[in-house]
Amino acid sequence: MLDNLPDVWALTIIGFAGGAVLGLAARLGRFCTLGAIEDFLYQGSSVRLRMWALAIAVATLGSFALVAAGHLDLSQTIYQQTAWSPPASILGGLLFGYGMSLAGNCGFGALARFGGGDLRSFVIVLVMGVAAYVMLSGPLAAMRVAFVESTTLPTSYLGYADLAASIVGAPVSIIGMAIAACIGVAAFSSNQLRRDKNALIWGCSVGLAIVSGWAGTQWVANTGFSATTVHSHTYTVPLGETLIFLMTASGGGLSFGVGSVFGVLVGAFSGSLIKGHFRWEACEDPRELKRQFLGATLMGFGAVLAVGCTIGQGISAFSVLAFSAPVTFAAIFAGAALGLRQLITGFSTSY
Repeated sequence: MLDNLPDVWALTIIGFAGGAVLGLAARLGRFCTLGAIEDFLYQGSSVRLRMWALAIAVATLGSFALVAAGHLDLSQTIYQQTAWSPPASILGGLLFGYGMSLAGNCGFGALARFGGGDLRSFVIVLVMGVAAYVMLSGPLAAMRVAFVESTTLPTSYLGYADLAASIVGAPVSIIGMAIAACIGVAAFSSNQLRRDKNALIWGCSVGLAIVSGWAGTQWVANTGFSATTVHSHTYTVPLGETLIFLMTASGGGLSFGVGSVFGVLVGAFSGSLIKGHFRWEACEDPRELKRQFLGATLMGFGAVLAVGCTIGQGISAFSVLAFSAPVTFAAIFAGAALGLRQLITGFSTSY
């Protein structure tokens, strides 16, 4: 069916389908980065964090299975075509994580909550999308480019799997799937996760949604007539792309990212109806709105600097074992931990 569609429509439909699964996972499976970090740090539960690791394991296994089958070329993926700056990953991740804790959600989480009727999250989506474009192609773009170019780490390897393959002499696909298996074993080492069927189902579903993005965009890049970047789901720049599309649709603007954003909204809306949780909510405290505004701005800046968000770097980049993924995710975790401590306990210590 997709063979007869223009490339841009094929990409949009592929993005929409994967995004819908992610939206359902957020509402039905409680798949949320900030929630996982908060559970781990303050509730003594690692289930949702292990659920995230399971999603990474499934996405990585699927991605390198595509590599083995010749359906994914790592050299064409966006994370391999973008020069890696470790300082940008660290600084961007810290900004994003801290902003996420202030806002109470990442971009993906805000979309999912907006799909459930939370108008406060709509503000986060708007501000984050605008802030992303300010950093990507607006007044701060030249500063960002100069910083990244001056701190880029030169490397000829296509991520950790390619580096390991050059050392041990094994195929990249085998190395990648072996690493995925190790991540999966670490996730499954918890009895709590093994007993939680809901977490297992939706963790695997998220991983498969990421794989569908790689497979779909690679297919369009190979068979289509337009230049297509091979990528999977992420929720920072696509928020800005969606705002532009809504304002200038007559001039085009559909893309994989726009389809993914609408998919999350539809999936989250459907999930909230299934659970009976849909209700309109608004912000009643100006201080809360101010905090969310600041957090969304920091997330937009940070994610563009780090080339991805909790989904983009935390799962999509991880699934192709890009050098930036674990560094950025660790920085996001640290930034979120700092912000949560400020909000929950404060920084003062009494003796």
